[in-house]
Amino acid sequence: MSAPLAGKFQDHYAVLGVDPKSSNDVIQQAYSKLAPKFARTGETPDAEKFEALSLAYEVLLDPSARASFDSLRPGAGDDTPKFSGMSFFTAGAGETSRRRALLCVMYDRSRAKPIRPGLSMRHLEQMLNMTVEEMQFAIWYLKARGYAASDDKSNIQITVEGMDYIDTNFPKPEEILPLLRNVGN
Repeated sequence: MSAPLAGKFQDHYAVLGVDPKSSNDVIQQAYSKLAPKFARTGETPDAEKFEALSLAYEVLLDPSARASFDSLRPGAGDDTPKFSGMSFFTAGAGETSRRRALLCVMYDRSRAKPIRPGLSMRHLEQMLNMTVEEMQFAIWYLKARGYAASDDKSNIQITVEGMDYIDTNFPKPEEILPLLRNVGN
């Protein structure tokens, strides 16, 4: 059995024109129909297509090779959306603090550098104790509420609405400081 070139993915199901849930009988029928067409003595000989068909056939008929292929195939796995369960409630508890920490950092930057108030994602990652996903989710929310915006260089900055929100809901240091990495005195 030969393999496609390294780095080149071959979807064996697409090569044979079968559904990923197809039985061995359906796979054998598809191969039996296509292989003679591309074989050396076929109506449209094509060594490359014949090799691809043969590889697909061999992999999909071998239960362990098929299972390995299925696990590596793009889009493999269960696509059914699932609720994250208890982790939703534990992660959700810190969302407000993360959003407020981001606003505080952006507010502070605007006050210190009013001509260049934007911060890049790289700078925010260096300043905040958050995962990239937590930060992206918080930024999405802040933008949707109009509390943050992107400048012409894709830097994030606080809006007037964001400043007003912080001014009327000023956080306590013990809520924000644990979420910050680089804190001056």
